[in-house]
Amino acid sequence: MMHHLATVLASLLCVSLALTGCVSRSAYMTKAEEAEDLRKEVTQGEARNRELSSRVQNLEQKSQTLLQQSETLRKETEQKEQEIARLKSTYDQLVRDLKREIEAGEIKVTQFRDLLTVNLVEKILFDSGKAKIKPRGLEVLTRVGEILKGTADKQIRIEGHTDNVLIGRALVDKFPTNWELSTARATVVARYFQEKVRIPPERLAAAGFAEYRPVAPNTTAEGRAQNRRIEIILAPMPPALATK
Repeated sequence: MMHHLATVLASLLCVSLALTGCVSRSAYMTKAEEAEDLRKEVTQGEARNRELSSRVQNLEQKSQTLLQQSETLRKETEQKEQEIARLKSTYDQLVRDLKREIEAGEIKVTQFRDLLTVNLVEKILFDSGKAKIKPRGLEVLTRVGEILKGTADKQIRIEGHTDNVLIGRALVDKFPTNWELSTARATVVARYFQEKVRIPPERLAAAGFAEYRPVAPNTTAEGRAQNRRIEIILAPMPPALATK
């Protein structure tokens, strides 16, 4: 609009000067040049305004995007803290219910952020070289499973671990290596949780790690005893399963 107004004024000025004849051609040309300069300034001003307007719009869009990202991060952080608080409640319940076994050094319960681990030494669950759960082990697993069953949005991962002692000749046909033994133990615990504690199988996972993830040196009897263990880990559900 300003550009149009400048053009009209310049045109009227030129016509007026031409009609009145009261100025020289030199003065006329000077005024015409001034009018043209004014028109160019108005055109440049309009271009700058459009550029500034575009920049302002882009900055507003970026600001809106950052605000949305900040809000999303705030909600995710808040949700994560709530999950950790709920997990802490599960941790406290396990510690209360397993107090005797914890004091006896048979079970260790730990929590780090959104991961909770129940570490059970071999002797509470299995006889040496066996993958059949002992009666007392069944009772302990029932107590643990009933508590973990209440955390419906979490995966329960059972991991079997051994020391580095080779499988004896009497068992080598059934368990050729510690891989087979550790995996069988993890699987039988998972199956007990499914069949007896009634935990949905899609929440369960089992894996054997043989002697390759020790928590203590295998150079002493005490260290080997610590390495022969079942770890039950309560962890966030994998994304592929969480969306189902």
